[in-house]
Amino acid sequence: MKSIVAGLVIASLSAVCFTGAAHADYAKIVQQNCRTDYKKYCGEYGLESTALRACMDRNGNSLSKACVQALVKSGEVSQAEVNRRKGH
Repeated sequence: MKSIVAGLVIASLSAVCFTGAAHADYAKIVQQNCRTDYKKYCGEYGLESTALRACMDRNGNSLSKACVQALVKSGEVSQAEVNRRKGH
């Protein structure tokens, strides 16, 4: 499986500086909506680590609907990828 969702959640959670107000707003939305998922599934891994990316990828199908929707809305992951991972 691709680690698209994992990488994007990590990037959003890691206080990376983004250019453009709209992108920063979406990053904040992702951070807010995915924080619980990060803590629940992979909180023992450091941000931006390879282990965290692997953990989030393993748990990608378990991410909350709010987190996934935030990732889709922000353009960080496509709805097609979400559907593919869910077997739709």
